[in-house]
Amino acid sequence: MQAASPKAVIGDVQQFGAQVQAQIGRVIVGKAEVVELLLVGLLCEGHVLLEDVPGTGKTTLARALASSLACEFRRIQFTPDLLPTDVTGLSYFNQKLADFVFRAGPIFAQIVLADEINRATPRTQSALLEAMQERTVTIDGETRDLPRPFLVVATQNPVELEGTFPLPEAQLDRFLLKLDMGYPSAAEEDAILLRHGNAEPLADVQRVVQAADIRTLANAVSRVTVGDLVRQYLVAIVRATRASDELELGASPRGSLALYRTCQAYAALNGRDFVLPDDVKRLVVPTLGHRLVLQPEARLRGRSPAKIVQSIVDRVPVPVE
Repeated sequence: MQAASPKAVIGDVQQFGAQVQAQIGRVIVGKAEVVELLLVGLLCEGHVLLEDVPGTGKTTLARALASSLACEFRRIQFTPDLLPTDVTGLSYFNQKLADFVFRAGPIFAQIVLADEINRATPRTQSALLEAMQERTVTIDGETRDLPRPFLVVATQNPVELEGTFPLPEAQLDRFLLKLDMGYPSAAEEDAILLRHGNAEPLADVQRVVQAADIRTLANAVSRVTVGDLVRQYLVAIVRATRASDELELGASPRGSLALYRTCQAYAALNGRDFVLPDDVKRLVVPTLGHRLVLQPEARLRGRSPAKIVQSIVDRVPVPVE
């Protein structure tokens, strides 16, 4: 049987994106860019942090994504009294069997919604570290593999501080992308009222993609070409974050690899088997912004990681082929 051409496979990725976006569009009004970047995270098998004020659709977006995929979905509501074993599971003694039996926690799913992740204690947050990085869970000395694909979609509220525990840098670095939902426009808000006023749109979402297909498409994305000049442009941007006077901590090599992979997925979703410099510009803020630590002086001046990264992008020369 003749292998499919690279362009044919990229066409499958683009079709996958269009199908899932159409299903999510039945629930989420607007936010096409956020949905596209969420699909980038899925194709890279990376994790996504959704941060915005309450009521902007963070949880609904995660549920709509899960509803459009034939993947096992679990939701974990993070609270201060949540224990690590509530996430990973535990071994208990079964008197009938006279032996210890493992009871899997909700982390053993393909799509996991970590709702209000910053409400859990650092101890419970750390239970996610191994799962997010290595896609395994070790309990009582035994390591168990998580199902694939495996995607954590976490939400947090940036405004409410009481009763929250900010995510440490090591935890933030495990997220491939950090996305902001933002408020809808007037027309979009009017459409939300019409769509959600008397019905539950999630019930209309259909499963259009199988889990095995996602793994196949993810492998195809990894073969998208990143030319020498584009790759060097990407590296120059990352290294410039480490030399910035406004940043105490720049992007790590893990950040470089994350930006490389997200650009590949973004190009494939747009029907290309090669990455453009514009792809790097589009992905640099959501991929690197949450990995940076500002200098106190920059924070006092009202600077944000997004603004600093954008200023770096404006200074780094764009390659011309």
